[in-house]
Amino acid sequence: MKIHLKVISNILLTSVSLSVLLGSVLSIIGPIYESNRINRKIITVGKSKKFNEKELRAIKPELLFKKNKIERLEKLINKWQSLIIKNSDLDVSCFFLSLDNQVYAEIKSENKLPAASSIKVPILIVLLTMLDRGEIFWNEKLTLTEDTIGSGAGWMAYQEIGEEFPVFEVATEMIRVSDNTATNLLIKRIGGIKIINKKFKEIGLENTQINNFLPDLGGTNITSTKDLSLAIALVDNGYLLNVTSRDIFREIMQKSKTNTLIPSGILRGLGKENKNIDYHLALKGYLVHNKTGDIGISYSDTALIQTPQNRRAFVSFIVKGPFNDPRSPELIRNLSAELVPFLVHAQK
Repeated sequence: MKIHLKVISNILLTSVSLSVLLGSVLSIIGPIYESNRINRKIITVGKSKKFNEKELRAIKPELLFKKNKIERLEKLINKWQSLIIKNSDLDVSCFFLSLDNQVYAEIKSENKLPAASSIKVPILIVLLTMLDRGEIFWNEKLTLTEDTIGSGAGWMAYQEIGEEFPVFEVATEMIRVSDNTATNLLIKRIGGIKIINKKFKEIGLENTQINNFLPDLGGTNITSTKDLSLAIALVDNGYLLNVTSRDIFREIMQKSKTNTLIPSGILRGLGKENKNIDYHLALKGYLVHNKTGDIGISYSDTALIQTPQNRRAFVSFIVKGPFNDPRSPELIRNLSAELVPFLVHAQK
């Protein structure tokens, strides 16, 4: 009888132990399963609006605007032209799009001009499309090599050859401090110049092309203001990236330190001139996520603008002119200042 009781007791204890163990396992597996389920759902939602390759190649302002009944904003174009005509020897390109207000404005927006560091925005977008497809991992290590060293902006060029950096750090520094070496590391990892140019075309960027590693002081890397604005608009509206990668894009763009062109111009349009540009824009209810470019012969800036009404707009400028001509960046600021009345109300 004592033996039977001991056996029964052991069975009960074993059952209790198994129950506790099973409960612990389920408490671990359950959240993992739920997290994976949610992630699959997010990816599905993010991809549901994506264009196929044929549609991406066919993207033109006219097609996108026809679908959204977007109208040409003549009042803004006239204000831009009055500024540009005063600097007739400068080559100027502008593109503005507000899907919320259903308006756009452009001047020579398909002209291929030296991209300078604004080329880093399409590179970031291509990188994130590869992240979505599992072709690149966010914590993957990239090794610094001689051929990726780029002079000028950034700090990675001064590190030891052979040092490794995770992709997330390289991508962030490419935008945050416009690191040229970080950019070259990503170009190489994506597959080289020919591959990245092919990927530009795959996401609908017909006027964007890399011909040399950064810093490209000769201005051989080209883009258009239409390409830059539409690329950011497609990302922000969920066509090119899933939800998670779109958030990463916004977070990285938000870290860009140089705000002396479009952000400064918008602050000017609001009636303020201040060195603490982002702070004073925030006080007015504006967030400007931008990326500038400056190689002396060409100045550029491209931005996602969020207004106090929680509306979003996309704008890009490129000005090509004499080397280090102060009129070029000043013109971008003045063109940006003219945007302010049109960011809130269409004023068609």
